[in-house]
Order: sequence, then C-alpha cells, then structure tokens
Amino acid sequence: MPRMLINGILRDKPASADGRFQRLPSVFRSWIEAGPGATFPAASGRYHLYLSKACPWCHSVDLMLTFKGLRNAVSITWMDPVTSENGWIIDQQGFVETAGVPRDRYLFEVYQRAAPDFTGPVTVPLLLDKPSGRIVSTESADIMRMLDTSFGEAGATGPTLYPCVLQEEIDRLTGMIHTPICNGVYRAGFAASQTAYNEAVTQLFDALNKVEMVLEQRRYLAGEAITGIDLRLFPALVRFDPVYVTHFKTDRKRIADYPALSRYLRDTGGLPGVRETIDLPHIRAHYFQSHRHINPAGIIPIGPDSPFTEISSPRGTA
Repeated sequence: MPRMLINGILRDKPASADGRFQRLPSVFRSWIEAGPGATFPAASGRYHLYLSKACPWCHSVDLMLTFKGLRNAVSITWMDPVTSENGWIIDQQGFVETAGVPRDRYLFEVYQRAAPDFTGPVTVPLLLDKPSGRIVSTESADIMRMLDTSFGEAGATGPTLYPCVLQEEIDRLTGMIHTPICNGVYRAGFAASQTAYNEAVTQLFDALNKVEMVLEQRRYLAGEAITGIDLRLFPALVRFDPVYVTHFKTDRKRIADYPALSRYLRDTGGLPGVRETIDLPHIRAHYFQSHRHINPAGIIPIGPDSPFTEISSPRGTA
C-alpha cells in the first residue's frame, strides 16, 4: 500500500474512490535565485539532491545536471532500487558523507526533520538547502529550470535549455507529454478500475501518436537542438518497452513500433553523458519488485532488447 506523511506521521495513502491514480501536487516549491539577497542564493556546493536512478522525474534532473556541467556543484544521495513499506530507502552502501546531510535510513526522515508537521507524499527528487536544512523544492520541473537558469555564476555551462524564443512551443509540448505520457503511464499502471485504465491508456497512445508526428519533422521535440522538454520525455521512453509495456499494461504498441520515436530514443541516448545516467537493471528491479500490489511475486520478466540493456551506471548498481 502506498504511504504518505500525514501531520508528520507515515500512514497509508487514502485510496481514490473512482479507481483513478492521483499524483499529489508538490508542496515545496521555493526558488534558487542568482541575484543578491535571495532566500536561496545560487552557489556551488550549497545544495543537495535526493535522487533515484529508477525514477523518471529524477532522471530528468540528473540529465539536467549532466547537460549543464553541474554534477560537482550539487551533492547527491541516491535511493536503493527497491522501496519498502516505509517508502524510499536511502542507499547506505553508496552513501557519501556530506556536511549538512545526516545519514538517514529512509527518505521520510528527511521530510520529518525539515517539516515536522508535513502532510503530503514522500517523493524524489528532493532539493535540500544544506545550511538551513530546509527543503527548497520537490518539483522536478522547477528544479530543472533552476539548474538551467540560476547557476550561471555557480559553474553551469552551455546554452540555456529553456530558451525564451522557444518558450511558447515548449509550453505547448509540455501539455502534450506531461499528463498523457509521463504521468499517463502511472495512471494506466496504477488504475484500480477498468474505466480509469481505459481512459489513461487511450490518452497515452493518442499522445504518443502526436509526438511521433512531431518527430517525423524534427530531430528533437522543439527543433534541431535539444531542450529541457526532451529531458522530460526521454526518461519515459527509456522505461517504456523494458518496464511499462508489461508492468503498467501499456501494451498496445512499443516505442520500438514507432520509427520516429525509436530514432529519437537512440539519438538522444547517444549524446555525451546520457548513457551514464541510465541503469536499466536498477530501473527494472525497482518497478517489478517495489510495486507488489500489482506484481505480488516480485518476478522480474526477461524483458525485450533495449539499446540500454548493457548500461549499468557507475554511480551505483542494483
């Protein structure tokens, strides 16, 4: 049973009455700013991320760290691949001692310390301000934009991945992929009624068909250069055939059945540093062995061929 914090205490998450999967909104949405006098000023070494290599939202943040050259500017604590009845488990074997970051066993302990009366989901990514111990943000899209736009004087490199000239198109594409695809796979997989599943899976494949049409005309979603919206779609595509088709019952088509999406997946995965963010054994272990309410025996199926099958991230193993 999924769990959440209610008034600072870990409890079972209430089930939805209509069988639809409900992703609760992020509560922590402060902002890192580059200017003087900021509550959370941009600075190398000040912030800490709690991430999971299994989670697609974390994968997007990890990709942004890679593309902006900020891997040494923000410290990271990684999660174990398989969660427990208490939620995310912090990887003790790979834990790196970091000033301002206590060695917790579970992620919910980080929330309890930072916000003792918090009510909400215990999720990653989580961005922590080490000097104050406060949670800056748990919203992946916000964290990505902060890393992209606020760290120019704190070690970030390369062009912005949210260029102003493409803002309107990126917003349009966000609407096309966020709810029906990135969240849609979860809405299908965690549906507790046939109606909820049918609704989610239909919207999912309608959206994939639209994205296929976009990518028949463009190398990347917004044009010939990669942008932040690609870093949000790519993690969902990496997981689609090896996990979602089987585990979340999204089996109408595979990404391998879409020529443009398949080309896009290979091209994006071949960019410098991208493959190192993918640990497919870890990803598959997480989904198939953590979600026992939909896979009671925890059996990991053999899975299809993937361009990333041989990748095991040097930042940890399953």
